[in-house]
Amino acid sequence: MKEYEEATVPQATLEARRQFLKLSTMFTAAGALPLLQRHGSAMAAEPDAPLRIGYLPITDATALLVAHHNELFQKQGLEVEKPRLFRSWAQLVEAFLSGQVNAVHLLSPMTVWARYGSQSRAKVVAWNHMAGSSLTVLPGINGLRDLGGTTVAIPFWYSIHNVVLQHILKSEGIEGIGEGTPGPKQVRLVVMAPSDMLPALASKQISGYIVAEPFNAAAEVLKVGKILRFTADVWKDHACCVVLMHEDDLNKRPEWSQKVVNGVVQAQAWIQGHRQETARILSKENAHHYTPHTYEALARVLAPAPKQDAAYVASGAIRHPDWKEKRIDFQPYPFPSYTESLIKMLQATLVSGRNDFLQKLDPAFVARDLVDDRFVRKAIAAIGGMSAFGLPDTFTRKEIITT
Repeated sequence: MKEYEEATVPQATLEARRQFLKLSTMFTAAGALPLLQRHGSAMAAEPDAPLRIGYLPITDATALLVAHHNELFQKQGLEVEKPRLFRSWAQLVEAFLSGQVNAVHLLSPMTVWARYGSQSRAKVVAWNHMAGSSLTVLPGINGLRDLGGTTVAIPFWYSIHNVVLQHILKSEGIEGIGEGTPGPKQVRLVVMAPSDMLPALASKQISGYIVAEPFNAAAEVLKVGKILRFTADVWKDHACCVVLMHEDDLNKRPEWSQKVVNGVVQAQAWIQGHRQETARILSKENAHHYTPHTYEALARVLAPAPKQDAAYVASGAIRHPDWKEKRIDFQPYPFPSYTESLIKMLQATLVSGRNDFLQKLDPAFVARDLVDDRFVRKAIAAIGGMSAFGLPDTFTRKEIITT
């Protein structure tokens, strides 16, 4: 536990509040303007900037990091700097909006807020991964109703984690609230950095958290928590983080942008047959030191033993074994049906901060406007089509969301 005990929970909670307020300011037109102006200056001064990747040390960044490690970007002639690690979403967003980095992974709902809240000219060009998240709780919690009257941590209000959590809580008659003391049929939701969630759970300051891997696996390895539900067992094959790039790059440097997306797609295809190697690439033992996580925790996510699924089915963490969901999976195409469903789900979810724009969004418009799939379509075709990811060769699908 030592590596997770560097920050106390009160300090972590206070810092999370500061980061949320900072991010909330950036995701408004006025707050984002100085950063966007800095980005404009950077583009003018360096029109041929190298690829600069920004990421958080979670499995959501896998495709970008594997592409860098395997030199997939470099093999296409791109100049690439070492990926830059950030400790919070606020730091990552600030760096992206100001032009310090030009390709990032971002929570899919956060991209909605970025484009329509801050008016930033950013586009989703691909999915970074599917699934890869779960609701982890104290060992004594055996069902959603046991969470009533307690506090659960989320990584951000605009996250698939918050959307899925509130969706399943509602199915049990439980309301998510953002402030105050929760009643027996309420759960207080607090924003917390992923790295702070595990120590908060271990010290029983919270009853659970819902977040990306490998923090759920780490709770299992350290025996301080258990998985109550996988998010992909609620929303089949959902995206979590997506690849976000500047619209200026997409329009002014289309060949460069195509090579960036090619690298991401090639990495995802490679991961399909090299999951243990991927865990080693991401582990703290790797020479690049991409993340601080152990191989054991990462392998539990990327290359789990078959017996794990049987245990999760028995416990109820997996209710739809027929879906054959992987704990984390990779395919790059940003299905329009997902984006449309995401907007509808967000409009029915409690999100804190300025969100007056949200109810005005048309789901079909956002699916067309937020996403630029020109490059990912070409990249997928170049490696043999969607069959490279074990999927039908089509760019349409039907969303399956249950409880």
